[in-house]
Amino acid sequence: MASIQIIVGSMLGGSEYVAEACEEALTSLNHHTELHLSPEFAQIPTNNQTWLICTSTHGAGEFPDNIQAFVNNLIHSTEDLSSLRFFIIGLGDTSYDTFCLAAKNINKLLKSKGSIEIIPLKTFDMLEDIDPEEEAKLWIINNKDLI
Repeated sequence: MASIQIIVGSMLGGSEYVAEACEEALTSLNHHTELHLSPEFAQIPTNNQTWLICTSTHGAGEFPDNIQAFVNNLIHSTEDLSSLRFFIIGLGDTSYDTFCLAAKNINKLLKSKGSIEIIPLKTFDMLEDIDPEEEAKLWIINNKDLI
């Protein structure tokens, strides 16, 4: 099974809860997971790895504080990321024109670095009456053949 690094970008904890639910679902599918609540780019394996990034968007489309240094290091990295597979969950509010912009931007960034998107970006609108943790688990289970 895959080795999956779960990278969290969160200001208020919502993305963290979703990431933990994803970790539970991935572990039940016999994947090896590691959760990074304070991600440091240099500490997260990239070679033949799968990354799941769960992030909210802060302010006017910025990354949450806990993931900003990680993203900056990723931007400036010259490391070969062509063996890196990834999928992303974005949490946001559709009443803002920057809905899930952080997730969209890191998705574009990883593609520009040659990484392979294995499942299209999943966004959750927190204005809807949903349980994002359960929805994320179902999404993982429904896409288990792609992971």
